Amino acid sequence: MSGSSSTPNEGKMFNKDISGVLRGWDYEPGTINVRKINGSDGQPKLQMRLDLGLLQMELTGRPDGARPHGCESLLDYFERELNEHRVRNGTELGFQLTAEQCQSLRDEAVMYYHRYLSLFVLEDFPGVVRDTARNLRVLDLCGRYATEEHDRLILEQYRPYIIMMNARGQASLAYNRKDFSGALKAVRKGLQNIKIFFTRFGQEASYSRSGEVRVLKRFARDIRRKMPIDPMTKLQNDLQRAVKHERYEEAARLRDEIAKSSLKQQPAE
Repeated sequence: MSGSSSTPNEGKMFNKDISGVLRGWDYEPGTINVRKINGSDGQPKLQMRLDLGLLQMELTGRPDGARPHGCESLLDYFERELNEHRVRNGTELGFQLTAEQCQSLRDEAVMYYHRYLSLFVLEDFPGVVRDTARNLRVLDLCGRYATEEHDRLILEQYRPYIIMMNARGQASLAYNRKDFSGALKAVRKGLQNIKIFFTRFGQEASYSRSGEVRVLKRFARDIRRKMPIDPMTKLQNDLQRAVKHERYEEAARLRDEIAKSSLKQQPAE
């Protein structure tokens, strides 16, 4: 007998150590480190650096590339099931999501959360808007059809954050087009939806303390700085400052200018 042996897989083994992939890409605590790469299939992928490795995600479809039940995602599958239930029964009554199904939807939503964070860092704002709107649909679906109260409510704590990220995505798209009015409108809509959320749960006082609200209001201030100033608004702001600092002669002059401007803006008889 020979003194050596071999296995059928000998020579076919490959190195599964990911150290080479991570070399030169150090993990930075408190920072979202992401990059876009070309996959072995020739398609672009997203990678997010974690403390012990990385996440790799598809740019479209479900981030892990799976197609549950032949659908783009579990959310799409359950939405299809809901529509088929409506067609069969003429009503949505009786359609329910079990605790296990809701947990699967939550697990899937986490994948999209990682992806829209990565896309935001890379300034892929259409992808941010797409994935945040998609995760809001998960909250709505579970909130309406989950059999257990726990499953109806557990994701609601994240609604202000998802609304905020969706508004930032929409506003950033408009901002980059120099559509500052559109950007401001998107931010205001986001703030309105966050206020509706807190009102729905009887927590109106939490609105002013919300970190998401502070982020959107700061963005709104940045947008306003880019917008052309209305001459009348500027005169009125100058008048307020003059009165506040007791510059009464300047205040009188500004009042005269405001009065003259108002007369010019009146339509002719």
